[in-house]
Amino acid sequence: MSTRPIGTSVVRAINARAAFRLLLDRGPLSRPEIATALAVSKPTASHLLAQLRESGLIKSIGNRDGGIGRAAELFSVDGGVAHAAAVDVTPERIAAVVVDLTGARIGEYVLPTPDQKASDPGAQVLAVLQGACEGTHVEPAGLQRVVVGIQGAIDPTCDRLRFAAHLPGWQDAALTSTLQEAVGTTVDIENDVNLVTIAEHARGAAVDRDSFAELWVSDGIGLGLMFGGRMLRGRTGGAGEISDLPLPGAPVPPDENEHGASGMQALAGAPALGRVLAERGFDSATPADAMRAAASSDSPDAEAALDEVARRLALGLSAVVAIIDPDVFVLAGDISVAGGERLRSLVERHLHSTVVARPPVLLSELVDEPVLAGAAHMALTAVQDDLLRTITGGQRIAPAAEPASD
Repeated sequence: MSTRPIGTSVVRAINARAAFRLLLDRGPLSRPEIATALAVSKPTASHLLAQLRESGLIKSIGNRDGGIGRAAELFSVDGGVAHAAAVDVTPERIAAVVVDLTGARIGEYVLPTPDQKASDPGAQVLAVLQGACEGTHVEPAGLQRVVVGIQGAIDPTCDRLRFAAHLPGWQDAALTSTLQEAVGTTVDIENDVNLVTIAEHARGAAVDRDSFAELWVSDGIGLGLMFGGRMLRGRTGGAGEISDLPLPGAPVPPDENEHGASGMQALAGAPALGRVLAERGFDSATPADAMRAAASSDSPDAEAALDEVARRLALGLSAVVAIIDPDVFVLAGDISVAGGERLRSLVERHLHSTVVARPPVLLSELVDEPVLAGAAHMALTAVQDDLLRTITGGQRIAPAAEPASD
């Protein structure tokens, strides 16, 4: 069967995206450096730079000094061309950051969450964005994209938030439309663990892996699934919501219907793991603090506590292996990070003793605010794609690892 030839406009679109991405990742760069990196001729590199410069996406920042012969002109992305925002919603607070086109933070703000029973999601998101935009010369309505991370899943069939009983006031239908109307720009709502997974793929332990599963262990427990560089969300957005996953030794509905009282959350969520650690003498202000203390102790009690925590986490992961069979698992969340390499190795040992596939278990390399990092990456990817499409004749050339899903 013959292969359809690729048109010149598509090749230009691919090259323009590649040049733009190169400047984002490694800029500022000269024309010869871009030509070498993209394996194109210098005239082609000049054409790409002219195209991007005329569109306003890049700018000349002068010449590089110190070379022999004529100084090379340097080009970089103009960060002020577009802006995006990331928002992280939890029961305790709503945080937001504003970033320019290069991903540089130019504003941030934290809004304490008021009485949840009287909460107005649109007003709260607008308020935190106004705080983050203050002093940036950008208004919320002037943002090209806002991504809101939340402890739940937006059902695309009805635009309603699910798995979020702990966030009263956020369950009304048409939530995305409500936020967009309040803010005045495009808003996407994404599960917080999915955003952590996106951040892990962009700059963490899974940067070189397009198919993996991210287990988030904190107050709640959740799973992010990425295959072929794309998030798996499921028909109603509930893929990875494993807190109620039935496990041996855990209560199951309808015996226990209270939030967090059944399934994997009851066995391996923060309250349960905190009790395991406390029973062995590690009773701190938070389960993460207790885990940190146990992980730094050489006592037999510490080894027993860590082993029991790892066994519970591995039990849940073994069910995921049986259905999904991911290339690798990544442990994330404050409890996982507090356990460090010691906990990771125990989880891997228990998992490999249970399943045939034996996927590696890695520890997250994300440091601060992974939900905001993933939301900012998702927002910027969409903004950059939109901008590039305007200068490539409407050609939509998906990047190799696009965080959006079907």
